[in-house]
Amino acid sequence: MNASRPLPTLALAASLALALPASSAPSNGPETEVWIDVATHNQAGMPDMGSMMGGMGSIAAKMMGGGGQGTLAYPDARHPVFTGKFFDVAMRNSLAPGKEAEQQIPAGLGLGASLPLLPPQASRGHDESGISGVPEGEIHLKFYWGCGSEVRAGQPREMHLRAKDGKFEFSGDPMQGRYVPDRGVDPDPSYVLWPNPKARSRAPANASLVGQHRITGPGVPESLKFDLQPSADFMPKIALTQSGDLASGVTLGWQPVDRAKAYFLHGLSMQGKTIVIWSSAEVPDAGQGVADFLTGAQVERWLKEKVLLSPSTTSCTIPKGIFADPASGQASPGILGMIAYGPETHIAWPPKPADPKQPWDPEWNVRVRTKSTAGALLGMDMSGMDGMDPGDATAPPGQEPKKPEDSTTKKLLKGLLRNL
Repeated sequence: MNASRPLPTLALAASLALALPASSAPSNGPETEVWIDVATHNQAGMPDMGSMMGGMGSIAAKMMGGGGQGTLAYPDARHPVFTGKFFDVAMRNSLAPGKEAEQQIPAGLGLGASLPLLPPQASRGHDESGISGVPEGEIHLKFYWGCGSEVRAGQPREMHLRAKDGKFEFSGDPMQGRYVPDRGVDPDPSYVLWPNPKARSRAPANASLVGQHRITGPGVPESLKFDLQPSADFMPKIALTQSGDLASGVTLGWQPVDRAKAYFLHGLSMQGKTIVIWSSAEVPDAGQGVADFLTGAQVERWLKEKVLLSPSTTSCTIPKGIFADPASGQASPGILGMIAYGPETHIAWPPKPADPKQPWDPEWNVRVRTKSTAGALLGMDMSGMDGMDPGDATAPPGQEPKKPEDSTTKKLLKGLLRNL
């Protein structure tokens, strides 16, 4: 099969730890709606990059759509880059759109008595990292799936991509991916947010969201106060380990994560112009879009379909040799992502009546989503990285950090991602 059209949504961006902007959340609910995303991230074998925000950290944050100036910026919890605890707050109050508000928070959060909620700054567009247009070139993709030391029958699926004249031509057997409705917030001036330029300090390692929260401001209902329970708190960090080697099979292990409903892992490696993608799903076409916040219903459905690993799972082996360069037989270092899906909390006032026939017109509602994620480098000894001097990643005052020159393949990948 051959076609000439933009690349279908393979969600390769998630595999590369890059993210695309989210779609706007529906606004046809109560007059006042609050969205809180809560994430814990562990970059296994890496130092806490928060202290390196002036150099490598700033570049990585820009790539992820977060704080490009070395500080937190909405929406950091969607796809965290650094080890730590992250949360985002967005409120849309149709009674006074875009008016600054204040959220009183529990002392256990460690960020003072309250957080200011401010409207978003005007967008300055995406940083294209010096790339103009789509670079011409070719990429060969191989898809593997499932836990186990042996490659299963029917694998890999293969797809060939070619970029020419700003368009993509593809042939082979592309992965379709599962549809994951985007329920994030793409804020416009009617929203107010945290973090923001006025307040964007990182939550400390012992931070907790448990306790009473109250939001006040012009037009905000007096009743907008709510208690968050432990089910809506930061999840524990994923303690991810790996043993073995890529040539004979890497076994990934972790301790059970409290409140996790399911797990999903995905890996990627570049071998010249060949991209190898693997997921822990027992079925093909998982799609890397799965690696995001999911509803309880989505988790249950994909557990039954064996897309996700059960919460009792504590290990998964990557098939041997899939990340080895066919030409040299040597293992090619790759990247790994893991997600533990947490509970989702909904609070409304007044509460929904038990009788479905009784009228219900809530003044406000709050949605809290939770997850814990981890990232790691496959096939590379990172044991010495914990002591890395953050100063090595920063440029002299007044100078931009020097960026390594991208290969043609990496430039092509960036072009593909821009057109997903």
